[in-house]
Amino acid sequence: MKIATWNINSIRARMEHLLVWLRETNPDVVLLQETKVTDDQFPTEPIEDLGYNLAVHGQKSYNGVAILSKSPIEDITMGLPGNGDDSQARYIEAVIHNVRVASIYVPNGQEVRSEKFQYKLNFLDHLYNHVKQLLTYEEAFVLGGDYNIAFTDQDVYDPEHRRERILCSTPEREALRKTLYLGLTDGLRAMHPLGTPKGQELYTWWDYRAGSWQNNQGFRIDHLLLSPQAADRLQGADVDRDVRGQEKASDHAPVWCEV
Repeated sequence: MKIATWNINSIRARMEHLLVWLRETNPDVVLLQETKVTDDQFPTEPIEDLGYNLAVHGQKSYNGVAILSKSPIEDITMGLPGNGDDSQARYIEAVIHNVRVASIYVPNGQEVRSEKFQYKLNFLDHLYNHVKQLLTYEEAFVLGGDYNIAFTDQDVYDPEHRRERILCSTPEREALRKTLYLGLTDGLRAMHPLGTPKGQELYTWWDYRAGSWQNNQGFRIDHLLLSPQAADRLQGADVDRDVRGQEKASDHAPVWCEV
């Protein structure tokens, strides 16, 4: 099963990019973030024509997550469990072929110590608690998404410049690592360790500003986190970085793993 995650940065603006990528790469499951559209406005027909079922959880102009699957989508959960008072569409979970998947869009946080940063840390705390519950099921799961956090300095093009700034600050890194240390596997890094040719400059997001893409000034902030049962079946993982180089592309590239 090939499972991909992609912050598409507006499903309607990048629809043609999505359709071309789906035809070329043929993933079994796709976890989308920042669809930026309400459920009734989601462009389902072209995607269904390619053989995908859909589960969507959106809102107007902001956020929005979705799951695309070539197999039936079951046991759908919309919204991060335990975070019921949050109206932002940032989490959707389902079961596909006995593998639980989730599409997650962690808040950006805007600026360290801001109110939005605290919202980010609260979201991560709820995610930690939910993952603890998921692990009790002892099943294969893959939690994919835009986590808006680079795990380490090696996941950032210029770590000194980003020291203790948003995406790279100690509090948000520790909050996400706490979840990882419950026993999850960072699928992309597991297949491309530091010190290997593909393990260097393993980026998934390049800002639109200041020629970031052209100069490869990237960050690895999109992750696929696997339960032990899924990690035991991990066969491959990579970044489809060429997608980022297309005209009017999303600022994120798709990330995928095979289990």
